[in-house]
Amino acid sequence: MTNKPSTDPVFTAPVATRSGAPIQVKDLHKSFGKNEVLKGIDLEVANGEVVAVIGPSGSGKSTLLRCLNRLEEVTSGEVLIDGVNIAPATGTNLDKVRQKIGMVFQHFNLFPNMTVLENVALAPTELRKLSKADARTRAQELLDRVGLGEKADARPAQLSGGQKQRVAIARALAMSPDIMLFDEATSALDPEMVGEVLQVIRDLAASGMTMVLVTHEMGFAREVADRVVFMAEGVVVEQGDPKVLFDAPQHQRTKDFLSKVL
Repeated sequence: MTNKPSTDPVFTAPVATRSGAPIQVKDLHKSFGKNEVLKGIDLEVANGEVVAVIGPSGSGKSTLLRCLNRLEEVTSGEVLIDGVNIAPATGTNLDKVRQKIGMVFQHFNLFPNMTVLENVALAPTELRKLSKADARTRAQELLDRVGLGEKADARPAQLSGGQKQRVAIARALAMSPDIMLFDEATSALDPEMVGEVLQVIRDLAASGMTMVLVTHEMGFAREVADRVVFMAEGVVVEQGDPKVLFDAPQHQRTKDFLSKVL
């Protein structure tokens, strides 16, 4: 699948016009005490590429994703974002690097005392020092784009789970990130709400946004991803074109996993 940049100004991905790999992971190890969760991960994500990470529970998928913006400290190895190493002891301005990365979690974490519009406009006002008027205009554009323009004045408690997750995506996009990370963004949703969130992610993929998706939605990974990475027991077992990996996996561990989920 080749993603074509969109002319939609809301979903334009600035990094897609730059050269080089915006995400580079080199010999990444992560341990929690004596438990080594990541055991030497090497991974690059190219400009505008959509990478889906799949694998059994406990394989290290979410830990890898959280290391990409250092929500988890790296035990050893390197994580480079646009060439800047964000591993500890590098002296990197982590807050500045994180502004390039939007992340959407399983749970929405919206502020219940704020309206939907205020939730989306908050970070650009506080962190990017955008004027309140400009931040609200941007927030309304993004809510329109994810199909929730009419919910701008609603409170999170008045929304369905799928709507809350779409607001969370709009909130992440409000910072104009170059990279979007999705950690099982649909796993907490009722089945009938999954489709509306996946459609927003499809639109982002079509716009040329660089994305890494940890997902259990195999059909979606096959459809949207440029590359699928299969992890098990803290290592990358196999990766490649979705059609090849799903239809003709090379590694027995991959075959065993797919036989249970497809």
